[in-house]
Amino acid sequence: MKTCCNNLMRTLLIFLLLPGISLFASAAGGSDLPPCPASPNCVSSRDPDPARRVDPIPFRGTPEEAREALEAVVRSLPRATIVASSGIGIRAEFRSLLGFVDDVEFRIDGAAGVIHVRSASRKGYWDLGVNRRRVETIREAFGIVMEKRSGGGPENR
Repeated sequence: MKTCCNNLMRTLLIFLLLPGISLFASAAGGSDLPPCPASPNCVSSRDPDPARRVDPIPFRGTPEEAREALEAVVRSLPRATIVASSGIGIRAEFRSLLGFVDDVEFRIDGAAGVIHVRSASRKGYWDLGVNRRRVETIREAFGIVMEKRSGGGPENR
């Protein structure tokens, strides 16, 4: 009986800890982005479905410079909060005027010179294109910040 209870407790502990470990890995800038759900309220540069795919954000310079510029862009946007930033990853939350939360994650691929991105609504089914527009706004603002930092023009994007 005692062995049975120990095994049950061990199993429960594993199931309780796994989501936390997964969340921590994601918050710490894990190497990949979670997949988009089947609902049309998510876009990702890693999604093979053209309806949910966005291009990664290109950058020149070091991954550290890209992360700093990206953090500056996210902080400049309304109702945005950076939840975690470490190494190659950034996690942020965006709140709508009605209080809905969208999660945005970035992974910097220094070798390829791109930032992979995923933006998804936490609740609901449709987002009316909000996540796609957000990624495009971030892409444009990031390009402007990188231009100013490098002292160059659009050809330096």
